[in-house]
Amino acid sequence: MTKILIPLDGSAAGARAIEQVLQRGTAGLELHLLNVQLPVDGNVRSFVSSDELNAYHRDEGLAELAVARAQLDAAGVAYQQHVLVGHPADQISRFAAEQGFDEIVMGSHGRTGLMQLLMGSVAAEVSEQAKTRVTLVK
Repeated sequence: MTKILIPLDGSAAGARAIEQVLQRGTAGLELHLLNVQLPVDGNVRSFVSSDELNAYHRDEGLAELAVARAQLDAAGVAYQQHVLVGHPADQISRFAAEQGFDEIVMGSHGRTGLMQLLMGSVAAEVSEQAKTRVTLVK
């Protein structure tokens, strides 16, 4: 069984990553969807319980996975879903290593030039950090 991690942020780029995996064929694949939520500001934590924050992150993360879940459900493909909190590239790379994934397939927003320099790219960071093979889908 080949373990594939598909990090998603609710964008069209993520939907393209799902489409690419489906086009390859899913026989013999174990698919995992991952959304990484950014942590809330420390000031907010003093007013909201950790249970409420956890529920918020879970709900937001699952909402961002909704399109991908619908794509896979429509194709009759089994998957697992995960929501983490932290810096996206770090969390994706760490999770892939800890869980022994064979490949990370993720969408790239296709930023180039000045926008890439100013904003960076989670996909580019994951490509640099991850010990796991990374396939970027544009």
